[in-house]
Amino acid sequence: MICRAIVQRDRNFFISFIKYSATLSHLHQIHAQIIHNNLVNDAVTITKLIQKSLDFKATAQAKHIFATVNSPDLFLFNVLIKGLRNSPFESLYVYKCLLHKTLLNPDNFTYSFIIAAFSGSRSPGSDKIGMLLHGHAIVSGFGSDLFVGSALVDMYASFSKIRHAYKVFDGIPEPDTVVWNTIISGLVKNCCFDESLQVFRGMVERMTRFDSTTLAVVLSGVAELQEISTGTMVQALAMKVGCHFHKHVLTCLISLYSKCGDTLTARSLFGLIEKPDLIAYNAMISGFTCNNESELSLQLFKELLFSGYKVSSSTIVGLIPVFYPFGHLDLTRLIHGFCVKLSFHLNSSVSTALTTVYSRLNEIEFARKLFDESPEKTLASWNAMISGYAQNGQTEMTISLFHEMQKLDIQPNPVTITSILSACAQLGALGLGKWVHDLIKKEGFESNVYVSTALIDMYTKCGSIDEARPLFDKMGEEKNVVTWNAMISGYGLHGHGREALTVYDEMMQSGVGPTGVTFLSVLYACSHAGLVEEGERIFHSLVYDHGFEPKSEHYACMVDILGRAGKLDDAVDFISKMPIEPGPAEWGALLGACMIHKNANLARLASGRLFELDPENVGYHVLLSNIYSTNHNYARAASLRQVVKRKNLAKTPGCTLIEVKGAAHVFTSGDRSHPQAKDIYTMLEKLMGRMKGVGYLAETVTALHDVEEEEKELMVRVHSEKLAIAFGLIMLEEGEEIRIIKNLRVCLDCHKFTKFVSEITRRVIVVRDANRFHRFENGECSCGDYW
Repeated sequence: MICRAIVQRDRNFFISFIKYSATLSHLHQIHAQIIHNNLVNDAVTITKLIQKSLDFKATAQAKHIFATVNSPDLFLFNVLIKGLRNSPFESLYVYKCLLHKTLLNPDNFTYSFIIAAFSGSRSPGSDKIGMLLHGHAIVSGFGSDLFVGSALVDMYASFSKIRHAYKVFDGIPEPDTVVWNTIISGLVKNCCFDESLQVFRGMVERMTRFDSTTLAVVLSGVAELQEISTGTMVQALAMKVGCHFHKHVLTCLISLYSKCGDTLTARSLFGLIEKPDLIAYNAMISGFTCNNESELSLQLFKELLFSGYKVSSSTIVGLIPVFYPFGHLDLTRLIHGFCVKLSFHLNSSVSTALTTVYSRLNEIEFARKLFDESPEKTLASWNAMISGYAQNGQTEMTISLFHEMQKLDIQPNPVTITSILSACAQLGALGLGKWVHDLIKKEGFESNVYVSTALIDMYTKCGSIDEARPLFDKMGEEKNVVTWNAMISGYGLHGHGREALTVYDEMMQSGVGPTGVTFLSVLYACSHAGLVEEGERIFHSLVYDHGFEPKSEHYACMVDILGRAGKLDDAVDFISKMPIEPGPAEWGALLGACMIHKNANLARLASGRLFELDPENVGYHVLLSNIYSTNHNYARAASLRQVVKRKNLAKTPGCTLIEVKGAAHVFTSGDRSHPQAKDIYTMLEKLMGRMKGVGYLAETVTALHDVEEEEKELMVRVHSEKLAIAFGLIMLEEGEEIRIIKNLRVCLDCHKFTKFVSEITRRVIVVRDANRFHRFENGECSCGDYW
């Protein structure tokens, strides 16, 4: 017994013993001697004893000792509230006791501690409690206090409530370094990297002192943006103020150079750290992995193991090939096995990284199994699974999982939002997209460049180009290259070639450099608007002004531009002069142009090459068969159909989706499975009757040649888009736009049918097919019959 000889000692003696106690057992003995020496009511001694108990994570003992104190002072309440921060609701109970069972008034420390306890808490309703505590702090006069303000900014950022965090920050008259660091860190954690840089610039402009923590956080944001020039400026700043060789700054610089593809400099920086800690090792391992240098990352991992360090979950995450998963399925499985052996797979970060890799490798069932088995699902876990479904084209599962997340009251962040908007864009779910837009406004994500870009992309792909453009204009100078590409591509999809070219010219003047995707989007827009000369000018600029080496898709776009415009010989000449071997994309574009212009001779040339290059693609056989049928060469058309049958090649079945009152309805050709099938077919008959009265004749030229004309009419009459439009007329309000999505290119008869329906019903009908948008109004289509 270490206190056996103690007879009567004063406060200082026991405080010293408490300070140097090494175990909980020692503390128990000291507590007994405190009771023996009649110091149980000495506030200072008891406070130190409770603090030390909390240091040992003996919360039950700390609460028990607290309960024996007759009149605890505010300092002791604050100590217990702070000490219970890992159990926020226990901390809240102590706070309530302070309010309702004493005459004491909470101070700024009380509020900063209790708010910090709820910061990042995953318990349901934690964000709402945090907001109530914010209200308490304002009423008590601490709304703009530095300590309270810093805690509030951190709490709101942890719940991805960026707008609230900004509001608190802006309400602090003179924010200190800690408050600035907190807002910058919160923005980085929420993937608001551009905004974090803007805030840092504001900090520098206001001459606020920054420290190594500021620079490390800023560098981590710059690393995610992969802006090496900005990173080197921050590095120079670190040199100037003497922070460059701080270990955590060097570690962030390692991440910066690694993520910008310069592992040589990253390795040199790693060598500057005299004794690299685990965090530095993790940064370097991750750096090699994210540059597809898996062998070097594995070597360094082995070195780390032999050095005696105990690897952490961050080490494993850095080792998992998230950025270059392709070709590394076996490595991923080995790492997964290692994780299971050491129970790392139960860690949410590790589980999330593995989920991401499996999703990117199309092993979506493995990914979902990991997600379901994860004992602690963080926001990043939900984002990885939602994004995985979106990337694999499983849009309905994406949206379903998002709804499940919403039911659990888990707050989304910009990463979640961009994934959901991507799914809405793929599915054409405008209603859900608009709901997500409202959520973005509510959560204050509008200023995030990635969210705004995803919104623009969603609106353009859901047929609402007029709603996309104001969002684009509102972004001002914040647009990045992806934003410009989204707007150009959107105009191209809608057949607005001139507008696409105008946006491209504005992009060139803005100083944002184009990418291969930019040129592809502009060429596509020219193709669907018949802008031959403009397309040729852009292609020339791609090569000679910007030094790009055109890829197959750029060449295919030029073939399409020439072919659609009827310049088939020029298109063939262009293909023959290509510096690379023409592939299915180029020959496929030529075959499509032959269909438009009914050129069977060139179609045979193009299809011959396509049957060699891609013999299993049934679409080319069907297209050539249709060309023969158009030219009344039914024998050859029949022969081709027999080849398809003999080879067991399956044509992708046509289907059309329409969203009504938030629910998606999918139709296939001749579909009678819908609950309202009877009403749909009745509506279709009424429409046909009215249309024939104003001159409609079905286009049956590509239908099977060996059936009667009346039967051909019946075959094309029940195409999926016709059924979807009839259903829309039944279900939607008078005058409401009808929007449908077709998985294939809209056929000649359905295009004609939709024009007539728009005229006789006075409806606007928006159709998204496999190639572009068609807006039908008053008997006309936005494509000008050029598609």
